[in-house]
Amino acid sequence: MDSVGREGLLPNIIARHAEQRPDQVFVEHVDGRVITYSQFHEDVLRWATALRRLGVSRGDNVLNMQPNDPNAYQSWLGLAWLGAVEVPLNTAYRGKILQYTADWSDARVWIVSQRYLDAVAEVIGDLPKIETLVVWDAIEPVTGFAQRVVTGAELFDGVVPARDFVPPDPWDLSCIVWTSGTTGPSKGVMIPWAEMSSTEFQRFLRPGDKTYHFWAPFHLGGKSIVFIAADVQVTLVMRETFSAGKFWDEVRAFGITHSLFSEAMAQILMVAPVKDDDADNPLRGITPYPVFAQVRKFMERFGIESCTTAYGTTEVGQLFLYDEDFPPVLEACGRLRDDFEARIVDAHDYPLGPGEIGELLVRSKHPWVLNAGYYKMPQKTAEAWVNGWFHTGDAFKYDEDGNFYFIDRMRDSIRRRGENISSFEVESFVIDHPDVDEAAAIAVASALGEDDVKVVAVRAPGSSLTEAELLDWLTEKMPRYMVPRYLEFVTDLPKTDATMKVQKAKLRRDPLNDNTFDRETQCMVPAVAGTKGSNR
Repeated sequence: MDSVGREGLLPNIIARHAEQRPDQVFVEHVDGRVITYSQFHEDVLRWATALRRLGVSRGDNVLNMQPNDPNAYQSWLGLAWLGAVEVPLNTAYRGKILQYTADWSDARVWIVSQRYLDAVAEVIGDLPKIETLVVWDAIEPVTGFAQRVVTGAELFDGVVPARDFVPPDPWDLSCIVWTSGTTGPSKGVMIPWAEMSSTEFQRFLRPGDKTYHFWAPFHLGGKSIVFIAADVQVTLVMRETFSAGKFWDEVRAFGITHSLFSEAMAQILMVAPVKDDDADNPLRGITPYPVFAQVRKFMERFGIESCTTAYGTTEVGQLFLYDEDFPPVLEACGRLRDDFEARIVDAHDYPLGPGEIGELLVRSKHPWVLNAGYYKMPQKTAEAWVNGWFHTGDAFKYDEDGNFYFIDRMRDSIRRRGENISSFEVESFVIDHPDVDEAAAIAVASALGEDDVKVVAVRAPGSSLTEAELLDWLTEKMPRYMVPRYLEFVTDLPKTDATMKVQKAKLRRDPLNDNTFDRETQCMVPAVAGTKGSNR
């Protein structure tokens, strides 16, 4: 990859395709919608024109809360042509995490799908900066808000797509993506357009391919797939969310040749009953994030020809992959791309040798292809950028051949079904309950891969709060993916003598003990499992 120029950025790529191949299909939605490059770009410009009419201009941050739908990406790119910055919000956010991220973003305008208005209504009273709600999929008037509410019918009424917009530059921000905090609140990662357009595993695709897109637009992965498809001219087959029950039927019906997977998704497909025609499908290549233990069995069972392994984060994009001419070590993340430098270091940033486990540090050979820092968090930015290197917080090792292996997260975060979860934020929800004095959240290895969430809590004196009662209360308050599966009440949490920090390592030693309640079975763990679990 050379330095990313303006012409290599997603808005310009789509505009160029709209001019050169206007009738080529860019998006096929499983609901029957078919969108060509020309239609997609016209809708992008329509969004830009409509939002400019509302007063959105260069430098504005605009909240965007939509499901995985073409409109989510068209509105994002419409903002790009205005020079505004999208701040996509997790559609599972509610309560104080929604209030915090929306307020911290400094946005005046909030684009939101009608289905999320109840969550917005819960917090809008504490968001004095918000002036306008754009409910783009509402036709009838929306009432009950003090802010101005613009429906889709009003937003696009009489709008003729303008042609006088200036495309973004590589150093302009494409979006601010919220990533989980570990010892504090979530952080907004400022992502330049050059980083958004630096992904390279599209080299494993070719024109005519179709890639399956069921990833959320509020994560870098969902947006990267759109860039990849446009860059290589492959068709996006889009559905709102992953469905194991419909996966193979849609792969066959739409002729899908490639799919990006999370480990949990692949595991769910693997546990389905074996069928004689499992390998009778057009899916040729997969990209698992991260590589999972059964990947070879998965490829053999479903007739997959190639597997692209890679690693990346919101802050640094894609660092490792395997060149198509080099046989991959499927257990590894790949080899370092030529455009980056990386080190595995000890606690003092001194480099470690092959086979030694340490923290992954990275920097880029080209400008603007790494994050531009954390929004309004200069201290957190400075903590991440030390000694001229970005500190990923992930434990890695590498071998003599230059293959890099992800080991674990060094920071105290949890990853559940593709979502990064802040233990700090889980704990803050739990201790909001009046009968809980303290809480600690940890990761417990899931049978589906990645993690399940466990909370160890201390009841308030005299409380008779039950596990089921607390979990029911949390279910009403928390984003769904954050709700703990396991809960254990203890009399006190183990802490260090000097700093009184919770010693989570001790909690991880026997996470599924006799005192642990399982929300899924509504029983104590051994009563169901018969054996004690372990954390990875």
